[in-house]
This record gives sequence, structure tokens and C-alpha cells, in this order.
Amino acid sequence: MSRYAVGALRIGVNVVDKILTLEHKETVRLDPDRLNGLYRQLGDKNALDVLCRTVEELAVRLSNCERFWRQRDWAGLRKCARSLVAIADQIGMVALARVARDVAQSVDARDAVATGATLSRLIRVGEKSLTVIWDQQDLSV
Repeated sequence: MSRYAVGALRIGVNVVDKILTLEHKETVRLDPDRLNGLYRQLGDKNALDVLCRTVEELAVRLSNCERFWRQRDWAGLRKCARSLVAIADQIGMVALARVARDVAQSVDARDAVATGATLSRLIRVGEKSLTVIWDQQDLSV
């Protein structure tokens, strides 16, 4: 511990030797049965079209959730998170739907700290989910 004198007051300062960085790694879960069902029901071309539009819509809504958070628009954030639940459920993005549900619940509980934390997790899970489904389905722009 180092000590610095300021006038007659002594202030103790702790020196940290090592700083740890926490790395968030999210595991995403996709329900392959849901995706397979979509392909069986619509056919390959139509299912791929629906999937492409859905992935784009999820990306827009994740961005909107973040914007609503910054604006402190709780009603908008809740509505956007709930819509993410519905869309993610339709294509089998189980983890994304669950975390979006958690965001809506924390908004309902009026817990800004929990909402911020779960929203951060939603963004991480959302980005990872979109990447996984994009890669899995070989979706190209």
C-alpha cells in the first residue's frame, strides 16, 4: 500500500498488481426441430426467404431494444422484447426467446439495474444466435 500526504491528511491507496477481465461467452440453443418443420412446411426456397427476413427483423429489433433502453422508453423496450420472444420462438431460437422474456419481466418489475444487465445479455445472445443461424443456414446477402 502506498501512502500520499495531502496537507495533514494521509490517504491510503491500494495498488492492484493484476487486473482481470471478465469475458462473456454465451451459449445459444437452437431448436432444430422447429427449423426442420419450417422447411418441411414451406419448402426450401420459401423457408430460406422467411428465415432471411426473420434474421433481419431480429437484428432490427435488437437494435431497437438498445435504443429504447438509452431513451429510457420502458414501454417501448417491453413491447420490443416481447416481440423478440414471439419471433425467436417461431424459428427455434430458444435462448434468445428466454432472455428476451427476462428483459420484459425486469421491465415489468421496474428494476432498471436488472433490465440493463438482462438487456446486455440479450444483445450478446442475440448477436451470437444470429451468427449461428446465419452460418448454419449459409444465408448470404
